Amino acid sequence: MRRVKFQWLDPHPRNRQLHTITRDVRARPRIGDHRTITVTQCGRICFARRKINLSTVFDGQNVGVKEVSDRIWLVSFMDYDLGFFDHEIGRLGTAENPFAAKVLPMSPE
Repeated sequence: MRRVKFQWLDPHPRNRQLHTITRDVRARPRIGDHRTITVTQCGRICFARRKINLSTVFDGQNVGVKEVSDRIWLVSFMDYDLGFFDHEIGRLGTAENPFAAKVLPMSPE
């Protein structure tokens, strides 16, 4: 967090004075930063003034959100990666299925 000072001039001619206010502002997270977000009852993640639909299965659960590339975010639950979403589109795209069968290729012998 950092403190930022905002100043503005009163628009009324009689009250011409400079107003000042100081607020705490969160810095934009760097790539690799991790956040924990609680999924809403309707199954959404509210993230940076966007609503990303996840699933009502995760209602009330905490999910991890991590920026893996510039404006590309990874959503994970426990040890499983659920998917990715782009900051502009705001849709969750699926990641590799963590429950898929692990089949090794057959050997040429």
